[in-house]
Amino acid sequence: MAESKPPDDPREADPVLVRRDGPVVTLTLNRPDRLNAVSQRLYDRLIEELRRADHDREVRCVVLTGAGRAFCAGADLKAHSERPLIGEERVRYTTSAQEANRLLQQGRTPVVAAVNGHAIGAGLELALSSDFTIVAKDAKLRLPEVALGTFIGGGVAYTLAERVGVLKAREIIYFGDFFLGAEAARLGIANVAVPTDEVLTRAWRWADRLAAQAPLSLAAAKRLVGPAGTMSRGEALEQERAALEEIFTSSDWREGVDAYREGREPRYRGE
Repeated sequence: MAESKPPDDPREADPVLVRRDGPVVTLTLNRPDRLNAVSQRLYDRLIEELRRADHDREVRCVVLTGAGRAFCAGADLKAHSERPLIGEERVRYTTSAQEANRLLQQGRTPVVAAVNGHAIGAGLELALSSDFTIVAKDAKLRLPEVALGTFIGGGVAYTLAERVGVLKAREIIYFGDFFLGAEAARLGIANVAVPTDEVLTRAWRWADRLAAQAPLSLAAAKRLVGPAGTMSRGEALEQERAALEEIFTSSDWREGVDAYREGREPRYRGE
């Protein structure tokens, strides 16, 4: 009989592959035999690479995608049924899941999710935590947690409602029905739905455009756009003022002004 592997066997392939193209880093969830279902090791690697990208000032955008025919099928229910998480394992797993999503939402670097296939449960949570979502038209999406007797995570309680409104968010979360990528784009869950073979190309195109933007201004926009909905108007105005005042002291602000005056493309350095 073949030896049974625990869910996070270190002999498995790297669960997150990294590709660097100039200022754009592509992170590929790499458990295709499990439809890129999340595991503790996958979350650990994703957290590691997101932190690395966020601390590297040469990285201007992250693209998040999946290997094979799925983006991410959510929790590895097969592994959980064979070996349920207990005690500290469970705490570490849930904490890591929330930290991965927090980094996607609150990190300095903009993130484009290239949802090349099914995004279910934790997979859809990761896509919703990204700044932009390019989805395959025929990808199946679902938040099945309530229907399975578990619970949502990754900030879905607000990331989904921000995109579709509270009533539609309740419908998607409470019932847990499947819907396709094309419907996700119509609802505003995704920015655009395209054929599967165009998802990554479109995501890289958006990433290149984001990478050319002024990084300090983009980081400020990421910090304020979205969360501003939970601030008072006075607080939002004050935070915008503070961000603008800080940016006024940067060399990027001067570069943007000079490039406009000289009729050329700006060359921002994030300083």
